[in-house]
Amino acid sequence: MPKRATDGALLDQLVSLSIPLCQRAEKESPRTGPGRKPTIPDWVLTVMIMVGVMLRKKTKSAQLVWWQQHHADFNRWLPGQKMPSRSTFYERYRRMHRLFRRAIKLQGETAVARGWTDPACIAVDKSLVAGRGRPWKPADRRRHFVPRRVDTDTTWGYSDYHGWVQGYSFEVLVTAPRQGAIWPLLASVDTASRSEQKSILEKVPDLPAATKYVLADSGYDSNTVAEEVEADKACRRRFLCPQVRRWRPARTRPSFSRQSQERQRHRRLRDTRRAFLKSRLGRSLYKRRKTTVEPFHAQLKHLFDLEYRVWHWGLENNRTMILSAICAYQLLLTHNHTKRRRVATLQCLLDAL
Repeated sequence: MPKRATDGALLDQLVSLSIPLCQRAEKESPRTGPGRKPTIPDWVLTVMIMVGVMLRKKTKSAQLVWWQQHHADFNRWLPGQKMPSRSTFYERYRRMHRLFRRAIKLQGETAVARGWTDPACIAVDKSLVAGRGRPWKPADRRRHFVPRRVDTDTTWGYSDYHGWVQGYSFEVLVTAPRQGAIWPLLASVDTASRSEQKSILEKVPDLPAATKYVLADSGYDSNTVAEEVEADKACRRRFLCPQVRRWRPARTRPSFSRQSQERQRHRRLRDTRRAFLKSRLGRSLYKRRKTTVEPFHAQLKHLFDLEYRVWHWGLENNRTMILSAICAYQLLLTHNHTKRRRVATLQCLLDAL
């Protein structure tokens, strides 16, 4: 009979995978500015937060208490490091999202380099998560009235699935292969009202060189976004996005010959993208979006209890938590690929911790 795994063995393996990752993320994103470096490195706090999120400890206090109760494991996993105090953990928790965002990028690059996923086709989407506390009505916002129990960092956002939501949003770029693992490559977290046409521009320079197609919904329809994605002529990259019809009275629209050359260029590029999206190849590629990034959002929210609301108050705290959850999701995928196990067992892994 095969030997049964001992309690804590899985968590030991995940922590051993996370330590070099967090150390590399801190090395590539060092602290800047005046002042001496902290006694406790940032990567130690990053590992502690990721473990707390995987254990689904929904408050900073619960995460720190778990580590204090497992001080022997802390010394075994992080030898020579000092346990942070409550004030240190609470204060630096809000700033760890910078390392998690870098760690997500690093794990995505590693997955592509090892052939675990195909980055030729990528899908991007933004999802909303309700904030904590009471609703803050637009009328109260305009007159600067803040009721009790209101998270002042939240904003209102709209999606076809959720409707109007007061809270936060996270945007993820995932691989959209015909078959194989769906792997998150880049991610960010912001308020619900942040325009996806602005947030994606920060991620375009980090797209893999092998990416040929980028799939997005109509919320990303913008000449600036499309031309930025397709700017690298060496990759011959294409942006597949349903175009929103720009309404304008016909009597005020100048003829094509009287438009500026810049405007004519934008129209030619839009017509080319529209024709490709309607082609047989374009339609078959765009179908992958509904089977990749949208199920990823649903699975991530289910795994980390984000279906109804976020865990914390404040934008910086929730940035750290949600990016930590995406990083932990990648870590579980890495564990399964190294063990050659099915990707569908992520829920079982979390439940076994």
